[in-house]
Amino acid sequence: MSVDAKVRSTDAQQRIERVFRESGARLERALLLYAGSREVARDALAEAFVQALHRGDELRTPERWVTKVAFRLAAAELKRQASLVAEAPSASYELPEPAVDLGNALAKLSPKQRGSLVLHHYLGYGVSEVARLIGSTSAAVTVHLVRARRRMRELMEDPR
Repeated sequence: MSVDAKVRSTDAQQRIERVFRESGARLERALLLYAGSREVARDALAEAFVQALHRGDELRTPERWVTKVAFRLAAAELKRQASLVAEAPSASYELPEPAVDLGNALAKLSPKQRGSLVLHHYLGYGVSEVARLIGSTSAAVTVHLVRARRRMRELMEDPR
């Protein structure tokens, strides 16, 4: 490996490590809200960062790339599991009560509604980007968002 290649490799690794430090916790929370499973969220995020490190210089925008890959990995794991029903996060010392209520409400949405809502409103992706991430169309994502918002309003007003 040449000196230039080593420097590029080190720079890429540092950029990816910076993304992990600055955005890792936020991405994990978004994946938890999407998947409803802490294990699926952590595994998908860890695998996405490992893949990013292997790609190194190929990545122009590491945070976007890691987000897309992590959500795709989480979606694939949810499909692989026997049931697509997400577990609601249980109350713990890590989550304040409103977050538990939010997690419980999100768990009652369909996976595509949940994914659309988290990717669009929490992570700030545009409708067309969300569509690519969840394997849908922009029109369907718009419908998912409208229905998800309506359902969340109902659930958060009366969380039964």
